[in-house]
Amino acid sequence: MMEQKNLSGLKREDFQATVQGKKTDLYTLSNASGACVQVCNYGGAIVAIMVPDKDGNYANVIQGFTNIDELVNTEEVFRSTLIGRYGNRICKGKFTMNGKEYSLAQNNGVNHLHGGPTGCHARVWDAEQVNDSELVLRYTFAYYEEGFPGELQMTVKYSWSEDNELTIDYRGTTNKKTIVNMTHHAFFSLTGIANPTPDQLDCELQINADFYLPIDETSIPTGEILKVEGTPFDFRAPKVVGKEINADNEQLKNGAGYDHNYILNKKEPGELSFAAKLKEPKSGRTLETWTTEPGLQFYSGNFLTGVKGQHDATFPKRSGLCFESQHFPDSPNRPYFPSCILKPGQVYTSKTIYKFGAE
Repeated sequence: MMEQKNLSGLKREDFQATVQGKKTDLYTLSNASGACVQVCNYGGAIVAIMVPDKDGNYANVIQGFTNIDELVNTEEVFRSTLIGRYGNRICKGKFTMNGKEYSLAQNNGVNHLHGGPTGCHARVWDAEQVNDSELVLRYTFAYYEEGFPGELQMTVKYSWSEDNELTIDYRGTTNKKTIVNMTHHAFFSLTGIANPTPDQLDCELQINADFYLPIDETSIPTGEILKVEGTPFDFRAPKVVGKEINADNEQLKNGAGYDHNYILNKKEPGELSFAAKLKEPKSGRTLETWTTEPGLQFYSGNFLTGVKGQHDATFPKRSGLCFESQHFPDSPNRPYFPSCILKPGQVYTSKTIYKFGAE
């Protein structure tokens, strides 16, 4: 394990602390080639993904952290962490279920974002490293934690394959009717992180979606479902991310770039299918996203501020791209969106695979 750990230069002891009365640690998932993923159980943060480029040179392709203090105290609190119990936005932090209105934190202007200020990104998860390639995290959201009904028991399993595929499996149960929309907010920089990390606008992107959800000026879906065809949001054929990102387009202005939910093309709901592919031209590194989720939030890192990360790397605007597999934003207030309700006796399941390669 030492060899893989030193590939990133991270030290396990730098992530060992007591936070919220619980122990934090750094867990390394590795394969025979030496490629590895490193995860901290604070927020389920992925702090390193070491994969090769087309010439076999390894780099960290995720915007991670050097130590536990940096992770706990970062200004960008959702950077490369698990998100829940509800990922993305809920309009004005309110939704009604069974005739009762629930009020959540308004931590993104007037809206609720990513489970609130003390969502699972800011919690210490119970961790069990099953073997060299598998890590299981568990967290129980208390009844009314961040305003949500129901106690929610969530298990998240990270698996790293011999083919450099990172699978994230979610499984949850509740004792009372609630809403669930888990995701991971990984910021990917296929160039490899650096000081400064270059913007990722030269990357070529394909998204398997004919439709997307337009948003208002507070980033809440308007309720419309629009075709990507003839718009800057059309990535059905591979296109450079930066090609139209600054186009004179109301939707791009509302998101300060891309920060929109794509409705993934599916043969049937819940099937594990291809969602997106990203290719970085210089390194040749590729990233494919596959998911059982109906939606994919593509976020082009528009609000990154240059904050510092691993080994003094910095992360300026648009230096990281996010592919957040999820149910649609504001689903609790849009009955015609796929339901995010979980009832007692049901099991919430979700799977996303990030496949790394080089061409």
